[in-house]
Amino acid sequence: MSDVKTTVDAYLEGLTETDAARRAELIRAAWAEDGRFVDPLFDVQGHAALDELAQGVIAQYPGHTFRRTSGVDAHHNVARYAFEFAAPDGSIVITGTDVSELADDGRLQAIAGFFGDIPADEAA
Repeated sequence: MSDVKTTVDAYLEGLTETDAARRAELIRAAWAEDGRFVDPLFDVQGHAALDELAQGVIAQYPGHTFRRTSGVDAHHNVARYAFEFAAPDGSIVITGTDVSELADDGRLQAIAGFFGDIPADEAA
């Protein structure tokens, strides 16, 4: 996958894909073998751990989906974009921003995920 938007969308789709074979395909397409995902709740590395993370999300939040809510801003081997996690009724559970590092082949090498809006500067 050389198109970063396609890669990001495959990663987000894979987080809630209930078909195990399709989920594995999305993980392989979107992630480098040793890709690492960290956010306030998780710190996992590798395809098997990413699959386990997705299985946990699916079990805890059936029918929910992640979707990108912004364009993908990218330069060099980094990208950022906004996302939301939606319930089956369309209500938004959480929003956030991911900052991604891309491997040489265009797949995700690392993601640092953040929930909510960027905080205001307390000194301002």
